[in-house]
Amino acid sequence: MADSGTTVVITGGTAGIGRATARRFARDGARIALLARDSDRLEATRKELDEMGATVLALPTDVADPDRVEAAAQAVEEGLGEIDIWINDAMVTIYAEFLDIDPEEFRRATEVTYLGTVWGTRAALQRMVPRDRGTVVQVGSAMAYRSIPLQSPYCGAKHAIKGLTESVLTELKHRGSNVHITMVQLPGLNTPQFTWGRTKLDKQTMPVPPIYQPEVAADAIHWAAHHRRRQVYVGVSTVYTILGERFAPWLADLYLARTAYSGQQTDHPLDPEGHDNLFEPESGDRGAHGPFDDRAHAHSPQLWLTKRRGPVAVAAAAVSVAAIGVLLRRS
Repeated sequence: MADSGTTVVITGGTAGIGRATARRFARDGARIALLARDSDRLEATRKELDEMGATVLALPTDVADPDRVEAAAQAVEEGLGEIDIWINDAMVTIYAEFLDIDPEEFRRATEVTYLGTVWGTRAALQRMVPRDRGTVVQVGSAMAYRSIPLQSPYCGAKHAIKGLTESVLTELKHRGSNVHITMVQLPGLNTPQFTWGRTKLDKQTMPVPPIYQPEVAADAIHWAAHHRRRQVYVGVSTVYTILGERFAPWLADLYLARTAYSGQQTDHPLDPEGHDNLFEPESGDRGAHGPFDDRAHAHSPQLWLTKRRGPVAVAAAAVSVAAIGVLLRRS
C-alpha cells in the first residue's frame, strides 16, 4: 500500500502510538504533518522521519484549543497539500480513583482526549466533505466499550469518541459521502503513557496485560486508513473485552473490581520525576516504546485474521464443504 503523495495528519505524533504510526506512514513515502505540544520532541521526530525520506511538517499544537487545531489544518494544506488522512491520537490521562481527581484535572483530560478528537475531526471534515474524499481514523480502545477503575477520565473520553464517530458516520452516509471515518479499538500497549501520565497511585503504572508493542497499533491504523471498515479491533483481549461487555457486563464488573487495581500497577514504587504531562508536556524524546519491552507482543494473530477476513472466511467455508463431502462419502 504505497502512501507516496498522500498527506497524513497525526495528532500526538511524537510519542507512543502516534510516533510508531508516523514511522509506518513514512516508510511508504507519505507527506506527514505532526501535531503535538512539545517543540523539542516535534523536532526530534521530524529529523527521524526526514532521515527515512519523508516530507514532514511539525506544528506545535495543543489539540484542546479548536482555533489552534484549525490553524494547524490550514498550515498543513498550505505546506503539504490537501489532507487525505487525519489520525486523532493525542491523549492525556490521570491514574486515580474518581473522587481523588480534581475538576480541573478531569476537565483537562477530557478536553485533550475527547474534545481534541472533536476538533481534529471537525477540521478534517470541513476540508474533506466538500471534496468528497478522505479518511478520518480515531485511535480508540477496548475501553470505549468497557471502562476500568482508576482511569475514569480516559474511559469516559473513549466512550465519547465512539459516540461521536457513530453520529458522524451516519451523517456521512445520509449525505452519500465518500468520506470515510473509522475507529481502531486497541488493547494495552507499551508506550511512554505509563511513564509520564499524571498519577496519584503509589506504584508505577502499567498497561493491562496482554501488552502489545505500539507498532502493532500503527499497523492497524495504517491499514484502517486504507480500507473502509467501520471498526478495526486489535488484539484478542480487545475482542474478549468487547464481547464480555456485550454478553455479561455484570461479570466484567466483578472481575475488574477484583483485578484491575493490581493489573494497572507494577511492584515498583513510583518514580515521580518527569511523571506529569497533564497540563504541560514532559521534556525529552521518549520515542514510541515504554518500559515494558520484555513483556510486549510484537504481533497480533487476531489483527492478521482481521485484515484477511474475506479470504479466511472463504478458506473456512471450503474446509467445511470438504469435510461434509468426506462424511457423506463415508456414510
